[in-house]
Amino acid sequence: MAHTTVDSGLLPLALLVVKALMVVAGGSVVYYATKAYRRTGDQSLGYLAAGFGLVLFGSILAGLAYELLETALIVGVVIESSFVLIGFVMIAYSLKR
Repeated sequence: MAHTTVDSGLLPLALLVVKALMVVAGGSVVYYATKAYRRTGDQSLGYLAAGFGLVLFGSILAGLAYELLETALIVGVVIESSFVLIGFVMIAYSLKR
């Protein structure tokens, strides 16, 4: 099944708003995980913070690639998915320790 292209002025705005909210929510998770790591010195919390940081960084990088470099949306999706994958591996490792 082929996807149709939606040419709406609201779609880029919606993407920008969602990405901004992700930065706020993800940033708070990274902040509190880092704060807990510094307080306890537990390496698992450090890996957890790094994992969420990579997920957040991938989202930011994908958004910047799409908005500022005007790359195709699929390029942003591949960038973001790569960082999310690595971030999830680190999160899983932190929980396994």
